[in-house]
Amino acid sequence: MHTKAKKKKLSRLAALSGFAALTLSSAPLLATTPAELAMEEYDQALALTPDLENGRALYAKCAVCHDPEGWGRENGAYPQIAGQLPTVIIKQLADIRAGNRGNPMMYPFASGRVLQSAQDIADVSAYVAQLPMTAHNGKGSTSRARRGKAIYAEYCADCHGEHGEGDNEEHIPMIQGQHYEYLVRQFNWIRIGRRQNADEDMVEQIQNFHAGEMYDVLAYVSHLFPPAEKLAPGDWANPDFPQYSRDAEDQ
Repeated sequence: MHTKAKKKKLSRLAALSGFAALTLSSAPLLATTPAELAMEEYDQALALTPDLENGRALYAKCAVCHDPEGWGRENGAYPQIAGQLPTVIIKQLADIRAGNRGNPMMYPFASGRVLQSAQDIADVSAYVAQLPMTAHNGKGSTSRARRGKAIYAEYCADCHGEHGEGDNEEHIPMIQGQHYEYLVRQFNWIRIGRRQNADEDMVEQIQNFHAGEMYDVLAYVSHLFPPAEKLAPGDWANPDFPQYSRDAEDQ
């Protein structure tokens, strides 16, 4: 090959290589880890307008465990999800689907076979968020709750709020009105690393809590009362599921 032609070819190859490098560097990075995949779907769902009617239809499958009212069980077997902040519900569903939060019982209901799109996630989350809460959550002892008040103020209130109201913008859970035994179980799972999607600062902060402090602060949390506008009337039953059989022994 003539020298002039060879230089021209090399110059063209260099230009193409540079263009390729520029294209690759400017292309959006694909989500690869469970946390990244979950956050990608979280952002997608958050940008959508929820359809409450579709959310109601999807929630029929959730009601098998959480009941039509979304109140869970006072013994903590299932959490109270009614009234939870919508961004929190979206985040937890996205984390479970992506494998960023291990929950074998929830996974079949959060998987793509049931929630087939980010729209479905947005819809069912909005439906659950607007359900009124029960004031009759499982509670820890009042004596422990009195001791836990100062612990909560020092370690928890900055993120979860003075009254446990959470933060919708930061998808920090509302914990007021939650069942005591459920709080204890999740606290322990966060501390030992079983709940992978837990906030890193919280994981570090609670490592030095001894058992007494844990029970005290969570008893206090269980006594944090939701505001009146979030509570259901005493005899309320979800009218969207009139044919649902409610076994009093399961409540």
